[in-house]
Amino acid sequence: MTGFFSPLDSPAARRSWLADLCGSIPKAATKNDLLDQIDGALFVSAPQGDTGALEALGKRYRGQVDKAGDLHDRVHKVARKGLPEVWVGDTSVLASDGVAAAARAATKMSEAFEGGAKALHALADALGPAKKQDADGRAKLVQAKQQLGPRDGFFDLGRLIETDEEKAERQKVLAAARAVATDGVALMHEAAVAADDAVRAAARDLNKWAAEARAGKMHTGQLSAVDRLMLADTSGKAGAADYNEILTATELERSGRAMDGLPPADRSRMEHLLADAKSPQEKAYLMKALAAGHKVDDIEAFGGKIHGKDPAWLQRHLSPIVTQGDSLRDEGTDPGNGANLNTDLQSFDGQQWAQGGDGREGTCVASSTVTARAMVDPVFALGLTGGPSGQEDDPVAFRMRLVDEQHRVHQEGHGGKNWDGMDQKGKTEVLNKEVSPETGGSYELQEVRDADSRRNVLPEIEKAVAEGKPVPIGVEGYEADGTRHGHAMMIIGQEGDKLQIYNPWGQTTWVSEDDFVNGGMAKASDSRLPDAYAVHLPQD
Repeated sequence: MTGFFSPLDSPAARRSWLADLCGSIPKAATKNDLLDQIDGALFVSAPQGDTGALEALGKRYRGQVDKAGDLHDRVHKVARKGLPEVWVGDTSVLASDGVAAAARAATKMSEAFEGGAKALHALADALGPAKKQDADGRAKLVQAKQQLGPRDGFFDLGRLIETDEEKAERQKVLAAARAVATDGVALMHEAAVAADDAVRAAARDLNKWAAEARAGKMHTGQLSAVDRLMLADTSGKAGAADYNEILTATELERSGRAMDGLPPADRSRMEHLLADAKSPQEKAYLMKALAAGHKVDDIEAFGGKIHGKDPAWLQRHLSPIVTQGDSLRDEGTDPGNGANLNTDLQSFDGQQWAQGGDGREGTCVASSTVTARAMVDPVFALGLTGGPSGQEDDPVAFRMRLVDEQHRVHQEGHGGKNWDGMDQKGKTEVLNKEVSPETGGSYELQEVRDADSRRNVLPEIEKAVAEGKPVPIGVEGYEADGTRHGHAMMIIGQEGDKLQIYNPWGQTTWVSEDDFVNGGMAKASDSRLPDAYAVHLPQD
């Protein structure tokens, strides 16, 4: 073994280091080699974390659940008493709608505290046994060292005369110590795996619940509390409300900062647009346009095109992705190609958001990028679906505009001349030109060509998508004769241990973390494309 290990490195690094030792210790050929490897294992720090402190914090979180529940009950009573049809806030929110949103926010607050408490208790429950298992493994390694005794010196190694009995005894001692050390490092590795998995799960869940605390994301003094609450609460009409909120956590924060940064005259115009909007959804899309970086002049023009449209029209024209409530249901895979049977087709008036319009062109990078931009920029989305006037409902015209835009981005990234393929440099360039301005973070390429690297990058992926930042992913597979197949998709959501994948063939589905780590990405595409090999991570 070579290299340097720092005990300050991540749980993932300890896991990987010990995994290597699990393979090399049973093969140690000499006493000194075995002693070196035992020392290498003992050098690894034990699983970190104070289980008592985690349990205490989990209890504090759980103690807030009842308080949030009481708040929900009180707010719900107000809603049931029949509020008069009065308007409140700076943007003309109906009081009854505001109270209903407050009740839902209280429910989400309770769910977030309960979810956070569960995550912390689960982490504490996993760390306790992991620490005990690690200690047992260390004890075995110390026992193996004692069996071996001191290192062989120059004269020990250089003896020319050794009886068969002495040689046999030396090999017997080495074999016995090697067996004990093998058991010991295996225990330490199992403990490291358990701790690493527990830390990842806790980080994933806490990031998710933090992003779900939506009402507090918009920090602006320019809108009242009820306005901010309504904007955080508003979802599209189709699909499950919790999966189709119009403003992501990042967009709530960005729109609030943008509102604060507007000159007084522009701020007044923006407030007038919001107050004049005919539905909560219309307000939310106006703020989404602000979050995407558009000037108030452009938002006024956009607002004129969507003004008074019903929520279903708004969602159809402005949200490329709609997630159904049953989309997480496991319906198995197609035995012919390994793809998930449960998929949501993503379309505008029957025309899918697909590369080349029908999923057949090789513009998967450009097409993923175009759809990702449409997800975070409603002005851009309306240009594709509604045309220059913003009023069209023509799937044929939409397809022409969509494919033209895919071709433009493909050429921008120096893709293949026959609309086929784009390298990683081109992909990074188009992402940073087309999507970064709307999300506020540049994209950086990270290769993930083995299970360890994919596992290590999961927390960053899940944090990004929980905040509403899509994460591009490259997948590949090889035929028996070495022929390579490659494809680009987009990770756009996370729920528990599931990742939501947009495939530019025109559909979305969910895969598990294990699928992502261990070559199961065929579920989001087909059996030709099992392995994730690269992601582009948004940087804050």
